Amino acid sequence: MAIVGAFAVPHPPLIIPEVGRGKEKGIADTINSYEKVSEMIAEMKPETIVIITPHSVMYSDYFHISPGDSAMGSFAHFGAPEVGINAEYDTAFVKKLCVLCAENEVDAGVGGQKDPTLDHGTLIPLYFITKRYTDFNLVRIGISGLEPEEHYRLGMMIKRAAQELNRRVVCIASGDLSHKLTHDGPYGFCPDAAPYDNEVMNVLEKAEFGALMEFNELRLEKVAVCGHRAFIVMGGALDGVNVKAKRLSYEGPFGVGYGVVTFKPEEDSDIEGRHFLALRIKKENERRAKQREREDIIVRLARKTLETYIREGRIVDYEEELKSIVDDDKREEDLINLMKNSAAGAFVSLHKNGRLRGCIGTIMPTKERLAEEIVENAIAAGTRDPRFDPVTVGELDELDYSVDVLGDIEENISEGELDVDRYGVIVTKGFKRGLLLPRLETIDTVKEQISVAKKKAGIGENEEVNLSRFEVVRHK
Repeated sequence: MAIVGAFAVPHPPLIIPEVGRGKEKGIADTINSYEKVSEMIAEMKPETIVIITPHSVMYSDYFHISPGDSAMGSFAHFGAPEVGINAEYDTAFVKKLCVLCAENEVDAGVGGQKDPTLDHGTLIPLYFITKRYTDFNLVRIGISGLEPEEHYRLGMMIKRAAQELNRRVVCIASGDLSHKLTHDGPYGFCPDAAPYDNEVMNVLEKAEFGALMEFNELRLEKVAVCGHRAFIVMGGALDGVNVKAKRLSYEGPFGVGYGVVTFKPEEDSDIEGRHFLALRIKKENERRAKQREREDIIVRLARKTLETYIREGRIVDYEEELKSIVDDDKREEDLINLMKNSAAGAFVSLHKNGRLRGCIGTIMPTKERLAEEIVENAIAAGTRDPRFDPVTVGELDELDYSVDVLGDIEENISEGELDVDRYGVIVTKGFKRGLLLPRLETIDTVKEQISVAKKKAGIGENEEVNLSRFEVVRHK
């Protein structure tokens, strides 16, 4: 057997009558959809239900699978301690899943449990399911800070565990959509919240799980979504399978988007066009190959510098590297002269699968030549950015590079003199200083640009700051 059904469902606590105390009537469509989901699951008669929840233990670099024989939880945190659920875990499934993850280098396991209590992302689906069906064991898995592709791979391991154990398995992705739909909602308003919800619901309704991996991480943070990674795991559990998807409902009356979509495998098949991770990897490899053909000498120097340092442990001789490049392009000659004969601040940025992997730079030149600045900052971006682990040899072929060469800094300017597409910004308050480059994805306004720069500097949102601006030439 394998995955016999999958469901994307929300988890608003007020959907429980003892918690909502009448407010649940405001999401009647979601309640009706949940009742239909529970009916479908009862008809499927799964032996195991796997719930992917964003409210279990979450680590930046590891998927936590709940250990033990059983667990319980209640809605005490939401004022209804009398509503509780006990669940028996499928220990054999957990063991098999852990083995498969280890064999396939998916960072997942049962270590690191801090609280065995069932979270509300698990309890709410179980509340509806157990009204009609109880003859199953549970597997509870948290999401992580790992890349979308790793979430999809985890889903693929869930599918394999189901097949190898010959289990009838239902996979549930528990997660809300945007939390910023309205001005009067508990999380505030973001203009991109409704468009995001619409896009994701369309993706789910068409079962185009590969598209879930293409959403920008900063965008997900801006709209405050909690279910996106869970949906990706669910998609991985249906890798290669033809499914019939049906949208049951969507509503967001309290500022949070609640969507319910069902997925029923049509046959136990292996459809080439539905291996979304393999397709994504192929597409990315082709894109990177074309990108590297277009890289100018500045970006090539940054790439060669980091690759040489990681693979060989040595720092390149930039003069030798520039001499080795034979190119009749006049622009390349100009760039070589720029790097050898001028000094400037420069930022080297690394991206992997569309996500930032490292960025280090200098506002003012610290070296006599721009080439030296690029060499120094390329190594630093790959090995010394405190937000990330050092780049490994295995990642080098997956990286995209960009180099921003900074112009002169203009100090004491007003907010009205900024432009997010043209100027980078520096905010200063005493000894605190934060910098943000121009033309960043999801930064659409000057106010957002200043806000993010303040946050980077540890400056309060409402504190007055001194503003400076600079132009950059971006090389990709």
